[in-house]
Amino acid sequence: MAKNARAQRSSGQIRHYFVDEAGDGNLFNRKGRLRFGEEGCSRYFILGILDVPEPERITRELDAIRAQLLADPYFKKVPSVRPEARKTALVFHAKDDVPEVRREVFTYLGRQKFRFFAAVRDKEAVADYAIQRRERDGTYRYQPNELYDYMVRSLFKGLLHKDDGYIVHFSKRGAQNRTAALQTALEIARERFTRRWGIQASSGLSVVAQTPPENSGLQAVDYFLWSLQRFYERREDRYLEFLWPQFSLVQDLDDKREHPYGCYYTQKRPLALAALDNNLPGI
Repeated sequence: MAKNARAQRSSGQIRHYFVDEAGDGNLFNRKGRLRFGEEGCSRYFILGILDVPEPERITRELDAIRAQLLADPYFKKVPSVRPEARKTALVFHAKDDVPEVRREVFTYLGRQKFRFFAAVRDKEAVADYAIQRRERDGTYRYQPNELYDYMVRSLFKGLLHKDDGYIVHFSKRGAQNRTAALQTALEIARERFTRRWGIQASSGLSVVAQTPPENSGLQAVDYFLWSLQRFYERREDRYLEFLWPQFSLVQDLDDKREHPYGCYYTQKRPLALAALDNNLPGI
């Protein structure tokens, strides 16, 4: 694995990261009240990065799987698979795909050589911080983008210094163009890594904002995020366990039982339901 990585760097290959989110960063309603308990409001906000070595191949193969499924009479009357629904026929999305489709995609992803990184925030802890800051500074108003950008800086701090170049594909979030803000967040992450470790990174760094139908890497990262979200929101671990061999790091930033910066889960320290159950009421 390390030998292959060195070979890629020596040949000048560009590393591609695909970034998406699960849940949302909204904490308050229009009246400034907490949204916890409202239908459709997630408890956690999760940001994920998928390192995809061969994006073009992944696109070809996922497109081939989709074409095969669309041609299968078994799915003829499945609403989400019909072209007019603009769901599975257009893009793989774990939340919308029926279980039979989901199993095909999970099986495919489980055979790939990906690396997945994620950061998890408990929105109750984020809300506590926002309320306390507003009490100290009456001009402060929480914005979801600040949470998103903070997690980008946290996740990318050690991922932008080894290779010849990077293209970071972000999933578009609404109509607002945030490419410049995300570029800044990545540059800050790299600068902080340099200050801490003395390792200077001069490789190229590009940010691309796309939608999942435009990019199969974003469809793949969606499935990884969905498996982690089901784990946190529903205490359902079978999807996470299936993809866990490709999980490089999960930062639970609000589990501060051991360290003030949170708890990190890796292949040597797998994430399990016991970690959540033993962290009440912190999670």
